[in-house]
Amino acid sequence: MNQNVNIEESWKLLLNEEFDKSYFKQLNQFLINEKDIKIFPPDSQIFSAFTHTPFEKVKVVILGQDPYHGFGQAHGLCFSVNDGIKFPPSLQNIFKELKADCGCEIPSSGNLIKWADQGVLLLNSTLTVRENEPGSHQKKGWEIFTDTVIKTISDKKEHVVFILWGRFAQSKENLIDPSKHLILKAAHPSPFSAYNGFFGCKHFSKTNSYLKAKNITVINWQL
Repeated sequence: MNQNVNIEESWKLLLNEEFDKSYFKQLNQFLINEKDIKIFPPDSQIFSAFTHTPFEKVKVVILGQDPYHGFGQAHGLCFSVNDGIKFPPSLQNIFKELKADCGCEIPSSGNLIKWADQGVLLLNSTLTVRENEPGSHQKKGWEIFTDTVIKTISDKKEHVVFILWGRFAQSKENLIDPSKHLILKAAHPSPFSAYNGFFGCKHFSKTNSYLKAKNITVINWQL
């Protein structure tokens, strides 16, 4: 991965200092050393979340942890999968809640690009992973980078909805200014926790109610 490739221009300007820091250089070298190992998503899609949601368009941030580690699944947007890929369990539950909350029909594809293009930044904390090795690229520097992304959004924007599902995402709450933004918290949509507070959270309708109250165009959640 080249540090100057595939990150959208508005983000490049905001995050330019990060690319020169030692942690990012070490991360870059780590990824170069992994070149003979199958890594997801492909190099060209590592920064897809930023490509589809330029800084000025960000209205909502949904935080994930790791990319999917199965072949063909991850394409750079958290919780999203490529067209034609079976829905992972967490995504199935997201669609169930979306239908219960907003009446959206379950889509035929788990590709969430339509959300991203409307201003939903689908951000994983770690942007790469080895095939079939969940968590394999954690604590290599990605978290420092994405924490900076979250804090930059909090500091430089107003009236953004931050959706934090599960304990890991909620650990990022301290990076967000609650006086300027809406923070929505619930259990993670995984089968292990969805019935303990994810189902019924109504985060999709709550997001749109907040955006509407701030005279911001709401998200069309129907895929």
